[in-house]
Amino acid sequence: MSQHVATFRQMHGGPGLLRFPNAWDAGSARLFESLGARAIATTSAGVAWALGYPDGGRTPADVAIGAAVNMARVLRVPLSVDLENGYAEDPATVGETVRRLIDAGIAGLNIEDGRDAPEKLAAKIEAIRSAAANAGADIFVNARTDVFLASLVDAPQRVGETLSRAATYRTAGADSLFVPGLRDAGEIAAVVEGAGLPVNLMACPGLAPASELERLGVRRLSAGSGIAQMLWGQAGKLAQEFLDSGRSESMAEGAMPYPQLQALFAGR
Repeated sequence: MSQHVATFRQMHGGPGLLRFPNAWDAGSARLFESLGARAIATTSAGVAWALGYPDGGRTPADVAIGAAVNMARVLRVPLSVDLENGYAEDPATVGETVRRLIDAGIAGLNIEDGRDAPEKLAAKIEAIRSAAANAGADIFVNARTDVFLASLVDAPQRVGETLSRAATYRTAGADSLFVPGLRDAGEIAAVVEGAGLPVNLMACPGLAPASELERLGVRRLSAGSGIAQMLWGQAGKLAQEFLDSGRSESMAEGAMPYPQLQALFAGR
């Protein structure tokens, strides 16, 4: 499993822009792998909804870890897990949680600052690094900052604040920087140039195409919860139509055939 971490780490040096159609359960993870994803990353929102919890650190740590372990069970490519805030305030507890992910063969993780002071996330990253060292293992840490997504500072200060946090997280042991909500080309270029870490962006309306992001030096692009949200919307429409009319035909339109779905998991 340690080879998965080494492989995942190498992917961040190219070639090409890493693209993650973020998964929310073992089935979606296996499907995306079958479509050619070089690695799988999870969406914490999608995982939470699939398990019956709201997003935002509300999923119990044991439940979230169980979902990640189940995804790893069906995959042959590296898996990176969105750990939200680590599901704990105490850095040592976060380290213990990550140790469980390491033991399950997880290659990487996201951990975010949200509205917390950057020093709090830095302490959690240091605890993660300590847990990995004590296990004689490695794990790739993608530090997420919500400076842009949550408008933590006024617009003119956002690039500077992001770079300040990047330096803090890099010193603590982060391997890459995730900046959801960042989409202006000039600001992207400034963050890529100054972060000192591979930069990860999240798909959103108004974001440049992947080819342009790659030209700007972005290394990762995540779908976030977008695919999960689209499928929830489609499932709702189909269920509503079935409840209203009892029609069978709409459920067959665009459906993946049963044998093809079965084949995804045969021998796993």
